[in-house]
Amino acid sequence: MEFKKEWLEGVKAAREKAYTPYSKFKVGAYLIAKDGVTFDGCNVENAAYGDCICAERTALVSAIAHGYRPGDFEALVVTTDTENPSSPCGSCRQVIKELCDDEMPVFLTNINGDVIERTVDDLLPLGFSGRDLEDVK
Repeated sequence: MEFKKEWLEGVKAAREKAYTPYSKFKVGAYLIAKDGVTFDGCNVENAAYGDCICAERTALVSAIAHGYRPGDFEALVVTTDTENPSSPCGSCRQVIKELCDDEMPVFLTNINGDVIERTVDDLLPLGFSGRDLEDVK
């Protein structure tokens, strides 16, 4: 899939919304649905560190709350303010696996505009999701 310049602008704007008073590590996510609607997400920290939520999950949860369902998504873009693009954490990879098609592209970017393309399956090979429960008798 071809990466679109407007996605980079969208994900950078999402990153600017991050609430990161402790780590100062801002992450933005920009989820594109197959119908063209977009959802942005940012990480939101909490003094009780375990209660933080990542940008990727914020965008996906927002889409689900707006009535979208697994398989409705075309691509996910994630950006950080780092020298090299960063990959989603394990919890985010699991949620992405649950809600997105295995071959959906995930674009990892940074504020310099570097882009690495992977698929959901690349990020979590042999992952477990609700699709694995479909054959349970």
